[in-house]
Amino acid sequence: MFQTMKRNALYYALLYCLTNLPSNEAFTPISTHQRCAFAPSPRSSVIAFSSSSPEEKNNIAIDVDSEELKEAVEQPNILETQTSLLTIASSSDRGQCATTAERTAAAALIVTLEESNSNTSPTTDSTIEGTWELLYSDTQLFRSSPFFMAGRAVCATEEEAKQYDWFCDMHREALAISRIGKVRQIISSARMTSEFEVKVGSVPFLPDFTPFAYSGGLPVTIEGAIVSTADITPTRSGSAWEIFMDTVEIKGSNIPFLRQILDNGLKLKSRDLGTFLEENVNDYTNPKPIFETTYLDNNMRISRDQDGKVFVYGKTSDVTEPTTYSNVDSDMGVTRLLEGINDSIFKFYI
Repeated sequence: MFQTMKRNALYYALLYCLTNLPSNEAFTPISTHQRCAFAPSPRSSVIAFSSSSPEEKNNIAIDVDSEELKEAVEQPNILETQTSLLTIASSSDRGQCATTAERTAAAALIVTLEESNSNTSPTTDSTIEGTWELLYSDTQLFRSSPFFMAGRAVCATEEEAKQYDWFCDMHREALAISRIGKVRQIISSARMTSEFEVKVGSVPFLPDFTPFAYSGGLPVTIEGAIVSTADITPTRSGSAWEIFMDTVEIKGSNIPFLRQILDNGLKLKSRDLGTFLEENVNDYTNPKPIFETTYLDNNMRISRDQDGKVFVYGKTSDVTEPTTYSNVDSDMGVTRLLEGINDSIFKFYI
């Protein structure tokens, strides 16, 4: 560790010299009689650099123990930290299968990134606008939705919050047969759209009801995306959003007939429901949870909900429009299945 810090100190010292040479001709080609001498003192923390030529002689001394240089050396390597975090994210299915050791390591890496964050007002920075894919979380992936954040914000006591956590755990267990696809947030200047794509087998294990035995279900699936929208308002500090939940709907369903009904505007208007409850239930107010951004750069965003649960996002584009899902056929995947059978077995083409 000590040797590594010394090597880093030498690197930063050289960098300092290159950017602080007194001559305006510092970057002109070096002739054969010019040279640079490095002379570390064996009894001192000062590294001396000298360059000599017939025209000019310059001497620069760098104190390796200076506070400025120590601070530079101790700065974390952001790229390496992000790479290590993404390795854990990819090997644990976005944290869903993470071991205790992996969660602990990921938490430490996230804190390192958060401590290095220099953007004090990320939610007012235009960099945050665009499409962000969820890469890692230490909780259920669906809790990145403003709908579930609003549900948590309704809880008035710690006991109610624990009950809500249990409900979310049971909700995921109940959906164990489903496979979670893309989970993303699409951020514009005043709007958040959460898209949670899911797929489930539509013909599961039915050997008792078929004239032949087979292992497993049939490759016919039900697909769709749970899409929730909310208004977002930066807090006074600019480090978080206040979220005002709006609508929830299903998009891209591949179920025949149901798709047409859903596409005709069927959605849950939670804000209207909340207004009705405010007018008829004592002490009820529409929830407006706080969603904090603790790290932001051009490629990665780290956010935390009101309980500190963490969500790590990767930016995939600057697009601020929600996905249309117009390319999804409402055939429960049968067309794709038949095409695959023909391409792989029958090979019959017109």
